[in-house]
Amino acid sequence: MLFKPYLTPTHEHDIEHEVKRSKFLTFARPTATTATANDFVKALRAAHPQANHVCWAYIVGSPDSTLRSMSDDGEPSGTAGMPMLKILEHSGLGDITVAVVRYFGGTKLGTGGLQRAYSDAVALVLKELQTEEKVDRVAVQASFDYALEGAIKSALGGFNCAKTDFNYAESVSLTSLVPRNELDAFCEELTNICSGKLTLLVSKDN
Repeated sequence: MLFKPYLTPTHEHDIEHEVKRSKFLTFARPTATTATANDFVKALRAAHPQANHVCWAYIVGSPDSTLRSMSDDGEPSGTAGMPMLKILEHSGLGDITVAVVRYFGGTKLGTGGLQRAYSDAVALVLKELQTEEKVDRVAVQASFDYALEGAIKSALGGFNCAKTDFNYAESVSLTSLVPRNELDAFCEELTNICSGKLTLLVSKDN
């Protein structure tokens, strides 16, 4: 299946808003696995033992991934987790968990009020969330003569590589994460620059 780039959170982000004296603390986290998502919710419960509810929703993987879940955590069924998940589903984001901690303020919000409050909580935190595009990348290693380092570094500017490092010994060693859709062109470019005189290894684990 062709990998489609998608947006993921780059940082944690928290907000707070109040509805009829109930406080809603909203936490957004990048979570690339279900274990990470569940651990985050567990830690949040431990950090807020006096909260009335800790409701959450997550999508692990791409926005159309089937690895998604949610919880009303004691709120009336369908008033918290599902509205939260629907906002996530329409956000275009993946690898994300949003949890809302509620401290009851003494006034019941009703079914519609709860749905709006939890939906608004997610929408508000996503509005301020910093994101980046997640790209399918392949680990590449290359070794070449020192004389070619300048040309290689110049060529790298034409590719969307990440985590590029150089090591220096008898020859120059390069490691980089190359977008899969740029891999053939990347390898061809380096081979041409080095006139074929380089060692090139492409990870088979990607």
